[in-house]
Formats: sequence, C-alpha cells, structure tokens
Amino acid sequence: MLRRLVMLAGGLALSFSALAAEVGGVKLDDKTTLGGQEVVLNGAGIRTKAIFKVYVGSLYVPAKAPDLAGVLAKAPRRVQMNLLRNLSSDQLVEALVDGLKDNNTPQELAAVKVQVDELVAIMKAIGDAKEGNVVTMDFVDGATKVSFNGTAKGSIAGEPFNRALMKIWLGDKPIQADLKKAMLGG
Repeated sequence: MLRRLVMLAGGLALSFSALAAEVGGVKLDDKTTLGGQEVVLNGAGIRTKAIFKVYVGSLYVPAKAPDLAGVLAKAPRRVQMNLLRNLSSDQLVEALVDGLKDNNTPQELAAVKVQVDELVAIMKAIGDAKEGNVVTMDFVDGATKVSFNGTAKGSIAGEPFNRALMKIWLGDKPIQADLKKAMLGG
C-alpha cells in the first residue's frame, strides 16, 4: 500500500512538473514524446486575426532552436494549435494554404502539390473545429502526422512537405511575426 502511494505521488509530481507554460489560458507541457524521442517546448504564442484570438501555437523540437534552420535540422518536431475559438474546416484550410503560398516559391509548392492536397483533404475530413480542440502536426519518421484531439487523422509523406509546412509559422513571411518570435522562444 505504501509503495502504491509513493508511486502515485511520484506520478503526480511528474505530471505537474511537465506543465511548463500557460499561454492564453492554455496549459502546455514543457516536453512530450514523439516517435519514442523526447521533444521540448521551444516556444508558444497566440495567433490573432483582427481583434480575435484564434489559437495558441506551440512548437516542440528535440533541442531548443532559435531559427527555422535549427528547427529543420532535427526531427521529430511538432506544431500544436490549441483553438481559442470555433473555426470551420474552410477557415483552417484557407489559413494553411495561404501560409504555404506566402512562404514557399512556386517551384517548392509544385514539388509538394500532392501532399498539400492530402493536407487539405485531412483538414476537410476533420470538419469544423471548436474552441478547446487541439490540432497537432508531428514530423516523425519522414512523415507529417496530423491528429485532432489526440486521434490520428492522416499521414503525409516527405520532408520537403514538412519543411514547406513549417514555413507557415517560421518562414520569411510567417502567418504572424510575433507568433513566429514566440514559437522560436523569443
């Protein structure tokens, strides 16, 4: 009995120590495991559009990275979006596609067109997302694995696609400059 209490207390201590930050009312773990490897919270911030808070965007990588090159240098990695408002699947798709177009050359986009179409299909299949829902995009074992509220929704092969995707938040024309800075630990 004592052993169980000690194990329970230890487990609770570990779970509380895993919480690193609270951003926009969302509690984020300071680390998680992807593909059997530990990744750490690189940074997080709030995506806004006009006056509306849209989501908390967070980035997890194997070791802290201050720039896109550092993020792309190692895998696995995760972009997580904790929604702060309801969004239609069309709104999610439009934001992702616009971010891809803004941060990749026409040649880069042409090279990953099939994968972008796969992402669009996955996001449309998810349907409308509600405040409190969580979308994760994990790059593990050469593929971007999309999950919704912890349930796998699809996998998109290829590192070139993931590089293009990461530029939405971390590229030269990120979806939001202060969100980029926050996700890069600034």
